[in-house]
Amino acid sequence: PGRCQEVQAENVTVLEGGTAEITCHLHRYDGSIVVIQNPARQTLFFNGTRALKDERFELAEFSRRRLRLRLARARLEDEGGYFCQLYADDTHHQIATLTVLVPPEPPLVEAGALAVEGEELELTCLVPRARPMATLRWYRDRRELPGRSSHRQEGKVFWQRSVLHLRPERRDHGAIVTCEATHPALGRGQRRQTQFQLDVQYPPSVRIHPSQSVLREGDTLVLTCAVNGNPRPTEVSWSRGNESLPPRALAEGERLTLPALAPQDNGSYTCQVGNAHGRAHDTYVLVVY
Repeated sequence: PGRCQEVQAENVTVLEGGTAEITCHLHRYDGSIVVIQNPARQTLFFNGTRALKDERFELAEFSRRRLRLRLARARLEDEGGYFCQLYADDTHHQIATLTVLVPPEPPLVEAGALAVEGEELELTCLVPRARPMATLRWYRDRRELPGRSSHRQEGKVFWQRSVLHLRPERRDHGAIVTCEATHPALGRGQRRQTQFQLDVQYPPSVRIHPSQSVLREGDTLVLTCAVNGNPRPTEVSWSRGNESLPPRALAEGERLTLPALAPQDNGSYTCQVGNAHGRAHDTYVLVVY
């Protein structure tokens, strides 16, 4: 019994599309018949001779000590138990289990609608294919945000989604939110990340800035209407109380120029702007000394 031939198989894990090596160790091998079968029990190699016409399988080594089977471009359907069978006085076999992993691609991040100040925004992070399931997390400035995850199985792979609800303010405009996927098939410390930049829409605000504070007759005054808002208002209108602007006044977008000031130019000058989310105005009272 101490001189019996034996076979031992090693389990192996491979990434989809990668190359797997299935190894069968032979002990006290004396040249008996060795057969390798796939999970469907079809014979791949019979004593070193190819039996199945699948060029992805190659016998990399067949020696007295071991037998190495190389599988290129591994697919999910290749997964399962590979039989190493040794036909001696009595038959020995061992099964090498091949596991195929599907690492996730970088997640897809989408917003359900425009981000508007004060309104709830839904962000969706999607991983269409992974095996086993990935872990999805949301971050902003390295702080984790609470998402709600769901998944479904499609054949051997998983479809996964995580939904994040936010109520953005204008100070959040331009902020980066990241969806991160971690997975056993990714290397140590590796992760797949996708960033989403918040484009927060909000109503405008305005402030009039005069070119100088003390004004005398004959001076030139430039009023600048400092506008904020998203989308940025493009239409800026100037008016003076219930009167029309002085004939010499030159209104160019956000700038109103009043040359050669005279006492009759006195009054309240208003800059008014608007965008899809609201309107705003500011008023400057002109007093010429």
